Amino acid sequence: MNGFFTAGPFDDGDPVTGHYYEMASSDRNRPQVWGYTDALSYLPGDTLRLHLTSTADKASLTIARDGLVPQVVYRAEIATTFAHTPADCSETGCNWPEALALPIPAEWQSGVYTITLTVPGHESQHMFVLRASKPSAKIVMVLATGTWCAYNDWGGSNHYQGLSGPKGDDFAPHVSLLRPWAKGFVRWPSDAPRIPHASPLLTKPRYPHMNYARAKRISKKYASSGWAAFERPFALWCEAQGIALDYTTQHDLHRNAVELDGYPRALIAGHDEYWTWEMRDHLDGWLDRGGELARFGGNFFWQTRLSDDLTTQTCFKSRAHAEDPTPDPRRLTSYWDDPQVARPATRTMGLTGAMGVYAGWSRCAAHGTGGFLIWRPDHWAMRGTGLGYGDVLGAASKIFGYEVDGIDFTFRQGLPEPSEEAALDGPLTIVGLSPATTLSHHTGPHDRDSFIGTADAEEVALNVYGAVTPETVGRASRGNGCMAEYRRGKGAVFNAASCEWVAGLIARDRPVEQVTRNILLGGWG
Repeated sequence: MNGFFTAGPFDDGDPVTGHYYEMASSDRNRPQVWGYTDALSYLPGDTLRLHLTSTADKASLTIARDGLVPQVVYRAEIATTFAHTPADCSETGCNWPEALALPIPAEWQSGVYTITLTVPGHESQHMFVLRASKPSAKIVMVLATGTWCAYNDWGGSNHYQGLSGPKGDDFAPHVSLLRPWAKGFVRWPSDAPRIPHASPLLTKPRYPHMNYARAKRISKKYASSGWAAFERPFALWCEAQGIALDYTTQHDLHRNAVELDGYPRALIAGHDEYWTWEMRDHLDGWLDRGGELARFGGNFFWQTRLSDDLTTQTCFKSRAHAEDPTPDPRRLTSYWDDPQVARPATRTMGLTGAMGVYAGWSRCAAHGTGGFLIWRPDHWAMRGTGLGYGDVLGAASKIFGYEVDGIDFTFRQGLPEPSEEAALDGPLTIVGLSPATTLSHHTGPHDRDSFIGTADAEEVALNVYGAVTPETVGRASRGNGCMAEYRRGKGAVFNAASCEWVAGLIARDRPVEQVTRNILLGGWG
């Protein structure tokens, strides 16, 4: 393969099912420079420590606060040395030497900062988050760093594919932050496609984003997670609208019970699939004290654990029952809706990925609405849109896609209501709702999907409903995605529960923009 991409030992060459990844070269004569920071986030006054390997004696370093016009805050030439990259760096970290210790000036503004490293013949990027010492905005964006870690495949392994297991061909249950971010996580190429795609009926599903990734030599998971995929375009839209944001991470929420205190409203955008028990505890506490969470994201699904220093994330996923060594069944790194975990996702968010999860791609509702079918147009979130009962929000811009969260519901007098079986800690009002599924349907070998297929539906059937039968697979496969207001304690969550909501902001879809403003800036009620 070209560049620094390597085919895995069992790679079949297919953009969808194959395994390839980016990694530093062991060739000391090949121009290269790579780096990572010792933490995901910092406060002004903290010392940022940058660890590097390079075949050059020095590298150019540029740090910029990302935005509509990135603001360069630091430039330097720094001395570099070559360091070996461990084969298991995805799981244990790269262990490269420290090349820079930079005290962060007090005047640097909260945001996501890119680090660009350049030597003759090669350039790479990394990023870090700068939190605010005290709130400087009314809204704080909580970056979905648990999911960033899960999908980052730099070095060969993530929570999906990898070099782990007895044969060296399995995903890694432990992934390290002490490595670079995969190509595409910090920046997207301008022509990169998003995930939703409706393949022609009665043909094998196609995945343009993965075809693009392999052809262009960027991470296979570039469109699934990372700053560039979801949060960055959302933040740029906010900046263009004059909506001020502070920034923090899920990791900071994990370690600090009052991380969100001082902010009346928090924002999540994109793909927040992975959460720890502590993250949920601290979010629940803030909500119960009166916080309001604007969640424009989908697939609230997996429980993870973090090491004490927050640099290693653990999730055994489908192997949890057999392999996770935790003595506490509640901390099993399986689905939140797993009966052993006994902490349904709905109790925090009002919705769950287990009632979704796929829409707009593969054979998973790929020819569906593309947007949210509106059932309560008189809800405050819909003010100013002009949409009525039965209209679809965001169909043209395909905001309903990739992964979504839903709820078990019933109809009463023509309106969807959460069912009595939904595990909720407060009232839930469904504003919009469209179908989603965990099952990639097919009619025969000619249109059978080799990627999603039936595996996810069978997994949910086994771990949530206790057995794989036609009845439980059917139950697991029939889901939905919701726009819904959930009240718990003194606070609330408004879910626009689709990863691809941001596509409507990118496309400047007027009704989608109006709903977004209503949720971010309006009074909730």
